Amino acid sequence: METRLIFVIGSPRSGSTLLQRMLSSHSAIFSCPEPHILTPLAHLGYYNTVDKAPYDHLRAVDAIRGFVAHLPHKEADYIDACRAYTDILYSRRLQASEKKYFLDKTPAYALILDFMVKLYPRSRYVVLTRHPIAIFSSFANSFFDGDYYAAQNFNPILNRYVPAIARFLREKPVPLVQVLYEKLVRNPAEEMETILAFLGLPFEESVVEYGKQRHEDKGLGDPVAVSRHYRPMTKSVEKWVVELLSDDKKFEFMRDIIDSLDPMDLKTWGYPYDTIFEPLLSAGLSTKKLKQPPIDRFQLERKLLLRCNIHTNAFGRVVKKNPLLL
Repeated sequence: METRLIFVIGSPRSGSTLLQRMLSSHSAIFSCPEPHILTPLAHLGYYNTVDKAPYDHLRAVDAIRGFVAHLPHKEADYIDACRAYTDILYSRRLQASEKKYFLDKTPAYALILDFMVKLYPRSRYVVLTRHPIAIFSSFANSFFDGDYYAAQNFNPILNRYVPAIARFLREKPVPLVQVLYEKLVRNPAEEMETILAFLGLPFEESVVEYGKQRHEDKGLGDPVAVSRHYRPMTKSVEKWVVELLSDDKKFEFMRDIIDSLDPMDLKTWGYPYDTIFEPLLSAGLSTKKLKQPPIDRFQLERKLLLRCNIHTNAFGRVVKKNPLLL
């Protein structure tokens, strides 16, 4: 199963649903809404990453590590066991599709890349990056009504995802190809040819005109925006520029966030620090206000989830919603 898996790695609001739709329009690639299969495995306890769970996670860490330490091949046996679980799930879902490759697009995977490298070192990874401010603007406007402060307090996505993905790109521990969102929507055929060549697949026009294919919409991800068009569009590329030109406070807020990021990470990400704000300069001193688009079903559902910031665990106790779920 390992060599038949394709992972799209990208932060929330990076355009990963669009890329997933395009790739899964290929005759050899099957995909479905974000399955989140690997994140629970990565947080079981062996790697000391469980912070909230309906059991004593501290005791679990010691117990699991003690158990694994007595296995013939120690951690390698533990990884084999995890892989056996995910292989069955992936392979049986793939069998029903009658396609050759399974594509998993779950943004949270970008935060468990070390685990994924151990689990599936021979799978292929397509890494999607987008202008950092475009990502944050989309995140804030989709879920927080444009409140940048609330968005950052709830989930500082740039501070979490940029370093993790940049390190992955620099180290290249697995077969991977990087694609920039802006290039993808401006030159979809050319960029898809590069990605498909990396995957060892022939180019098909269907990957550009993805809207003419049938896709599963029910589940996590943002299927609404990509369903409005049948092929990639450039409308959202510099939407954030108008927003920041219209609001000095948001501009200063974003400048502080960008300044907090490592310039090397930004360069690796594909957007060097020196060029981050160039779109603002080229746009001039426009005073045009950003027109908010009508809210869609996906945005409404996510807003409701974020507003309901509590849930009950397996024992019926009320616990805080975990921001890592985004």
